[in-house]
Amino acid sequence: MQKRNLGKSGLEVSAIGLGCMGLSYGYGPPVSESDGIALIHAAFDQGVTFFDTAEAYGPYANEELLGKALADMRGEVVIATKFGFSGGKPMEGLDSRPETIRAMTEASLRRLGTDHIDLLYQHRVDPAVPVEEVAGTVRELIAEGKVRHFGMSEAGAQSLRRAHAVQPVAALQSEYSLWWREPEAEILPLCEELGISFVPFSPLGKGFLTGAITAETTFGGDDFRNVVPRFEEENRKANEALVFRLKDIAEARGATPAQIAIAWLLAGKPWIVPIPGTTKRHRLTENLGAAAITLSPTDLAEIEEALAAFPAQGARYPASIAGRVGR
Repeated sequence: MQKRNLGKSGLEVSAIGLGCMGLSYGYGPPVSESDGIALIHAAFDQGVTFFDTAEAYGPYANEELLGKALADMRGEVVIATKFGFSGGKPMEGLDSRPETIRAMTEASLRRLGTDHIDLLYQHRVDPAVPVEEVAGTVRELIAEGKVRHFGMSEAGAQSLRRAHAVQPVAALQSEYSLWWREPEAEILPLCEELGISFVPFSPLGKGFLTGAITAETTFGGDDFRNVVPRFEEENRKANEALVFRLKDIAEARGATPAQIAIAWLLAGKPWIVPIPGTTKRHRLTENLGAAAITLSPTDLAEIEEALAAFPAQGARYPASIAGRVGR
């Protein structure tokens, strides 16, 4: 697995990380502890050194799982976690008050079984707390040795710039994929200007770009995609056209649509580090195989033509959630 650096921090990570949320939260029932640990170990054995979690995933269960799984290789991996929701529960609103950040950090250190967090993200910008206060609090935690680097998630350009002026931001994590390209307009140029890495979550469009989801697919009652407009049956039917085209491009390269989608992100900038998630070992191996794919200018042009011909249909978030991003 190739390595990439996060921003100007000097923090080196695998070119593809592992988003661990789905092991505990968001996409149906959590996996068993033994299965979750086995998948995390399989990722490490295949070269992954960058693992992403959050107190909100569960809540708390995902951090505990990751802590157990990585206990024996803690010095060889980079762990990223997040604060920012009241009680670790997104539905209870935002809370990035300094005292909350400190309490959450202490609790996350205990759950992860470590004495430091490599990368601590603000999960969502809290309009009730100036980002300067948030960045300043993380700066203090860095000085105390409890945190190594500061990150933000789904932050808007103005908030990112303001926070970075107080404490350098090593990475911005936001959704980015062939299915969601909004960051290209303002966020990616700003990251390049400031020397901030970009960590795309949902690089496979919450699974849609794998080709495994069709208009006939049904989701369990606790699957987040049930409330995502882009996953409504009519939109899935319309969006299949892009996946069909990706399959053609992938087959010509001896690859899968998922691998092409991840390779496309890697080809964008050397400071982009996608974090696909999965609960399945074969999908993990498939995703990581994207690191070995180099897309040619012709490949990239074909992908751009497909994206222009088949623009994604449906909003990426319901209105109740959309207001929390891009602040």
